[in-house]
Amino acid sequence: MAIEVVSASTMTSDETTHMARCVGGDRWVVSWLPGRTLTGQQAVTAMTIASTVAANDGPNGAGWALLDDMALELGLTAREAVYMVAIENHDYSKEAKPRRRSLE
Repeated sequence: MAIEVVSASTMTSDETTHMARCVGGDRWVVSWLPGRTLTGQQAVTAMTIASTVAANDGPNGAGWALLDDMALELGLTAREAVYMVAIENHDYSKEAKPRRRSLE
């Protein structure tokens, strides 16, 4: 898992489509945390969480404790963070069509 900082203004990862962008100074916005502004260190933590979730298809066992520690830095629980990463990755254009119920 590698998090790359591109020209000190964007963070990306080879494990996830999420990204972080610098909005000036040490203030960052992260794609899976819309509406929040983070410090550079918090943005690295948020990108690490997103990469960890993507790489492991969700945490298991001791992974929850590690994610809980990282999420705490963002004021979240591990479960909240995993949900938010997943929901922001959801492609609504591929939403399943409702099934028709049979009246038999």
